[in-house]
Amino acid sequence: MKIAKLNPSVNRIEFIGLAALIMALNALAIDVMLPALPMIGEAMHVEAENHRQFIVTFFLIGFGFSQLFFGPLCDAIGRRATFLVGVTIYIAAAIGGAMTTELNAMLAMRVIQGLGAGASRVVALSMVRDCFGGRAMAEVMSLIMMVFMIMPVLAPTFGQLIIMFGPWQYIYFAMALIAIAAAAWTILRLPETLAEENRRAFRPKIIVEGFAIVFSNRPALAYGLANMVALGALFGFLAPSQQIYGELYGLGPWFPAAFAAIATVMSLASFINSRMVGRFGMRKLSHSALIGFIALSLLWSILAYLNALPLWAFMAIQAPVMFLFGLMGTNFNSLSMEPLGRVAGTAASVFGFMQTVGGALLGTVIGQAYNGSVLPIALGYVILGSISLCFVLIAEKGKLFKAQFDPIS
Repeated sequence: MKIAKLNPSVNRIEFIGLAALIMALNALAIDVMLPALPMIGEAMHVEAENHRQFIVTFFLIGFGFSQLFFGPLCDAIGRRATFLVGVTIYIAAAIGGAMTTELNAMLAMRVIQGLGAGASRVVALSMVRDCFGGRAMAEVMSLIMMVFMIMPVLAPTFGQLIIMFGPWQYIYFAMALIAIAAAAWTILRLPETLAEENRRAFRPKIIVEGFAIVFSNRPALAYGLANMVALGALFGFLAPSQQIYGELYGLGPWFPAAFAAIATVMSLASFINSRMVGRFGMRKLSHSALIGFIALSLLWSILAYLNALPLWAFMAIQAPVMFLFGLMGTNFNSLSMEPLGRVAGTAASVFGFMQTVGGALLGTVIGQAYNGSVLPIALGYVILGSISLCFVLIAEKGKLFKAQFDPIS
């Protein structure tokens, strides 16, 4: 596979910033909504509090399924054009969401918005794989994730400010405006990173061949599944996060501040990973983080069972757990993409579909088990973290910390 070269007019910093913004559109569509969920639930007469979580879940379902389409399209027509198709759908659905007056219509708009957002993840990952490989790819991906994680830091606060001074519908208009800015930046500055000789025809036979390449690569597929299961734990916390911080711990409008603190920890993990991955490698960092993630989640479960988790204790254990998650996720993404450079778009779509839909379904099971205690969430972290470890062991033939295969690009 030929590694593309960046346009000299676009330096590495701008490339990272643009890739992070493209990827962040999906995080924006989730996190900016969280403070408004009680208001939307009341306006639309949603009786069961846990059903408000569907506003997040339905977006994730659309986001996951669309990647199966955008991946092969991305390998056929290029990264720029694919993103512009997706972002147009995203903007239209955001405006449509602002016009809805009942829950089913809003959920339909959320699915459509998720369908458009699917292009953002596929394009961002494919661009990085086009231009970088190995530990350099992991370093750049870590920096992108660091910038990307600014969205969960800022978005809930942004959403809270919007509903303090206007109706919840303004949140949708804000999403549309930010997406328009991303589209404009892409049109004006983003170089096409897919080399002409690496394009794959958008035909059923070629698409099936691409999927076969992905599914037949044991290490890549296993790391994709490991990341999917780990993301299930994250989604299981994300959906009821407003209920946990805002209601269980009584933070109310201060919920975004607590959420931002955790997101900042994850962003810090991505930055530290970018500094350390060149020295220690993706496996040593991610495998160690996964083991620590399981151990701390078990401690969290015990404390929750003993009802010994006041807010300060909850934050004290949640922060390192999410720090370790940050080290895992970035490296698992890179490890799953590393062997599949010649079908990067298709690979990104397959893993994006698995991780989003599978993670959302697993997260929904955990989120719907929320009963006014964080114990179901903590147990979900332990169980899913352990399953993720099993997939890592499959990828590495039962041995941790050292590569058991040679990547083929």
